[in-house]
Amino acid sequence: MSCTVTVFTPAYNRAYTLERLYNSLVNQTCFDFEWLIVDDGSTDNTKELVDGFLENNNQFSIRYFFQNNSGKHVAINKGVDLANGYLFLIVDSDDYLIDTAIEKIIKWESTIKDKYNYAGVSGNKGYANGEMIGDTFRDKFVDATSLEREKYSIIGDKSEVFYTNVLKQYPFPVYDGEKFITETVVWYKIAAEGYKIRWFNEIIYIAEYLDDGLSFDYTKLYANNPKGFALSVKQNIEFLNYNKSRVNIEYCNYYQIVKENTSIKQAADYLGIKQTTLLKAIFLFYIGVAKRKIIRKKNDKE
Repeated sequence: MSCTVTVFTPAYNRAYTLERLYNSLVNQTCFDFEWLIVDDGSTDNTKELVDGFLENNNQFSIRYFFQNNSGKHVAINKGVDLANGYLFLIVDSDDYLIDTAIEKIIKWESTIKDKYNYAGVSGNKGYANGEMIGDTFRDKFVDATSLEREKYSIIGDKSEVFYTNVLKQYPFPVYDGEKFITETVVWYKIAAEGYKIRWFNEIIYIAEYLDDGLSFDYTKLYANNPKGFALSVKQNIEFLNYNKSRVNIEYCNYYQIVKENTSIKQAADYLGIKQTTLLKAIFLFYIGVAKRKIIRKKNDKE
């Protein structure tokens, strides 16, 4: 059954938070949406909980699918393929929506005339106390690509709602043995193709960063998924036009994070550069650190 919005939730052992999200959907002021859940290999009672939701007299469709534990990005790929909605909103299992979220999304999307130039719309994320996460512009809305966020002070996590047909063109890459890749690898690629987002200055999404969530320890995630991490580094260098000094910093930082499980040769291969280039970047970075320490000591003595 078609609908305007697919609310998509990738779930992994989050039965203890999922009911809050469900209740926020029950309380929506507009029900032109479906709730699509892809369970990424949960071993708790997630399925039984969702079965209970299905027994209620819901004003929206709920669809549940299970996959072997493969990572959020694989779940998103599956969700995009399964989505009935014209728009695709990812809501993590530990977060929830304000009562007017769907209504606001549909309203703002309807203001876009030349839709073929756009990837979708985005509202703000906030904390439960009503405080906005990050920062943003002061106007009602701004049209900009994801690569132009800094230019318009669109800082921190936002609630992007993409056109499903756009996401179908840009699936997340999947690497054998890896279960994480940052969402910016797709968001930036879409932006690099010129697709804008209509960023509107209203909170629609409430986030809670739990200790067992993906955002809690990115360093460990990057270390355990070096190929996906390397792709994000390469894209940042290309799309954000880093200068040579920043490129060296990025290469060095990459190796420092992955070196416990990745050789210098492997790291260079993943980054698509020569081993000597990576070694030079590391050398130049530490030379720069040493120089700054000397200058600091000199200034302290003076």
